[in-house]
Amino acid sequence: MKRIAITGPESTGKSVLAASLALHYQTVWSPEYARSYLTKKHGSYSPADVVHIAKQQFDQNNTMSLQAQQYFFADTEMLVTKIWYQFVFGKVHPVINRLFHQQQFDLYLLCDIDLPWEPDPLREHPGQRKELFNMYQQQLSDHNLPFVRVKGFGKLRLQSAINSIDTFFL
Repeated sequence: MKRIAITGPESTGKSVLAASLALHYQTVWSPEYARSYLTKKHGSYSPADVVHIAKQQFDQNNTMSLQAQQYFFADTEMLVTKIWYQFVFGKVHPVINRLFHQQQFDLYLLCDIDLPWEPDPLREHPGQRKELFNMYQQQLSDHNLPFVRVKGFGKLRLQSAINSIDTFFL
């Protein structure tokens, strides 16, 4: 079974892509825990909340992956919480950093910022998507993590991801 992380800045289609890929490959995916958690808190959060979110996402990803067949897709993983915490609070929390180094993915799909920004009460940084995208790309490169950049709108984005996965795991 191959574990694939869908990562990247806000409003880049990660959730839609994860669900669509799971459907295409007839497997399971792990949704973004932060969305349900923060909705209950009306969008406000503290550093402790982000650490809690990271722990829950980490556990959820591991639990859901046990149900997977050939592939498992994670809508969100520790790189997302690591960059989020760093961007908002100016540092990386040691627990999030530890979980980041413990997680195991065979491939990261880095969602490009070529989709239009979609406003959402939980999204915070519409003007910093390029900066955030560069942070993701740099972190993936710095940690020698296998990744491909996914581009395109709608079905083209999904097909880009499918082509990347099929080519990578040939």
